[in-house]
Amino acid sequence: MSDASQGASRHTDASAEKPTPRSRFGRAWESDFAWKFRHSPVAIIASAVALLIVLAAIFAPLIAPVDPFDPGALNLMNGFTPPGTPNAFTNETFLLGTDDQGRDVFSTILYGLRISLFVGVSAVLFAMVLGVTLGLIAGYVGGWVDTIIMRIADIQLTFPSILVAMLIFGIAKGVTPVGYRDQMAIWVLILAIGLSDWVQFARVVRGATLVQAGREYVQAARLIGRKGPAIMLRHILPNVLSPVLVIATISLALAIIAEATLSFLGVGAPPTQPSLGTLIRIGQGFLFSGEWWILFFPALTLLALALSVNLLGDWLRDALNPRLK
Repeated sequence: MSDASQGASRHTDASAEKPTPRSRFGRAWESDFAWKFRHSPVAIIASAVALLIVLAAIFAPLIAPVDPFDPGALNLMNGFTPPGTPNAFTNETFLLGTDDQGRDVFSTILYGLRISLFVGVSAVLFAMVLGVTLGLIAGYVGGWVDTIIMRIADIQLTFPSILVAMLIFGIAKGVTPVGYRDQMAIWVLILAIGLSDWVQFARVVRGATLVQAGREYVQAARLIGRKGPAIMLRHILPNVLSPVLVIATISLALAIIAEATLSFLGVGAPPTQPSLGTLIRIGQGFLFSGEWWILFFPALTLLALALSVNLLGDWLRDALNPRLK
């Protein structure tokens, strides 16, 4: 065999032995993070429950038997129908029963979930953007700017978050014109919860920024003439996002509970746009008269949602902790 043939044969063998490059999904599936997730029953179950609840809320108009907040679809004769029991007057059966106005409890839970999740996610996003921005500025700029931001955060931490949210909600609702209060109630609720929850993001990001600001890559960026905002956004921010993601996941459960608490106290979502907290407040009035299902099923849904998100946040904190690797 000639030298050219032998070279071609060796080239063919090397090409055959060359491994096929893995796809991005394959690399992600074989990562340490994915391996930890696959071997954590708590994370899998919590993710499945949270995903199921979120999908049920998103597709509520398709899943719910009726629109519970459409006055034309209500029948007062269906009021107080127990779960799975035919109504004595209309002979209609409802999976989770009906409330005092004849609304299907299953449908009200699906539509209430939409409000609770929207408020919770929006409030966490607002708190995260505000807290991360202030934390980056405080940690990178330092000096009197850092002192002012952190002292405001320390003062806010001396008060319970729910009281801060109630105070902000009351002030914001007071300055809103009377005719727009119900329309703006959801946005005011998001503002109140977000402003009461930014401190945790700011404190964590500030501490991480102080560490990253002394690294060589930040010093190099300064030497080549990069401005402070560009350094904070393009160099420091990507390196402090891991703890922010963990805090955001845990804060989501707390924001949903805060919304339910405010709505239960009557200072949250309006009756025209009831959330899970509003449904629990309505059901609480009928608990001792025997209509237990009006309170029980919305409360059980809120518990499942908050617990699954909280467990997922706890697992995420452990999975992203470099000391546990």
